Amino acid sequence: MTTVQSSDGQWHWQEPGTAWRGVGVYHVTLTVPSREPLLGTLVILGNDPSHAMVERTALGNAVVDELYVMCRHYPEIRILQFCLMPDHLHFVIHVTRAMQASIRSVIRGYWQGVKKLGRAYTLSLSPELNSGPTDKAAAMGAADKAAAMGAASAGSGGYAFPVFTERPFIRPLSRRGQLQTMFRYVQMNPQRLATKRLFPGFFRVQKDIEIAGRRYNGVGNVALLHAGRYMPVHVRQTMVEEAAHGDSKPLRDYMNGCVLAARGGSVMVSPFISPDEKRVMDVLLKEKHPFIVLADNGFRDYYKPAGCLFEACAASRVLILSPWPYDAGKRHISRADCVALNGMAAEICSSLQYGE
Repeated sequence: MTTVQSSDGQWHWQEPGTAWRGVGVYHVTLTVPSREPLLGTLVILGNDPSHAMVERTALGNAVVDELYVMCRHYPEIRILQFCLMPDHLHFVIHVTRAMQASIRSVIRGYWQGVKKLGRAYTLSLSPELNSGPTDKAAAMGAADKAAAMGAASAGSGGYAFPVFTERPFIRPLSRRGQLQTMFRYVQMNPQRLATKRLFPGFFRVQKDIEIAGRRYNGVGNVALLHAGRYMPVHVRQTMVEEAAHGDSKPLRDYMNGCVLAARGGSVMVSPFISPDEKRVMDVLLKEKHPFIVLADNGFRDYYKPAGCLFEACAASRVLILSPWPYDAGKRHISRADCVALNGMAAEICSSLQYGE
């Protein structure tokens, strides 16, 4: 199963032809579209991202409580993990046996419930929304203490500002290893946000970086463009075919040469697409060498690199460049994209090399 998008970019509730009633595991994300930190406040103890935590607001607590209400209504569902952030919630659920209702209707019911909570919460703040910053903060504190979840009248009209108007994102997890990867992703959310706040320069999208007459958008350490020594990483198909027929020496020598160049101070540049190129990148990450990644898609709002790339970016060892704008509908890299990106990697190395 896969999630699908319509041409207008809105996520469909379910894939055509599937009922989503059987046993399965799902990752769900609920977001405050305005990005107001209504659900909690990030606290970074000792300025150490690994000790980051989110202190929930009354609305945040209520949104989490609503998860358990959902499970009481649907005992077939178990919550495997959740993480509440200031402006969004991630949760992973396991449907343990076939249900009469579909996941579509279950999550829609949860969404409708938290929309009511959000409406009550923001209506409780609305008289103070036009006051000064100090007054507004006090008002939010007062709303936390009040029974904002139901005390604000259900029929008293309108939102103070949009809350939970965006339908939840639902993603089925069906591939091997996907669940553990998602667990780590959800667990690391506070740490990643803390890292972004402590090192904002490395996670801000920088636009119109010109290299050899071509413009890129970038995330990471742009100072890597002044390193002076560069080498592209491009494993040729002929090397892979030779290795498949028993002669692995050309491929092994090439990959070893890339690592030795990095150890010698060269910044490696590549889209790192093929499995062997990814193996080179894994060594660069492990040995903490700087490198430049060419991405096949641009950067969406609130972009952050995934996994080890995030940590390397925070440590100023990575620059991610993309020559193209973000395309929400893009799912797979094409051969034409691969060829173009490998050509750009060689172009970057040639143009930035000292003495050339």
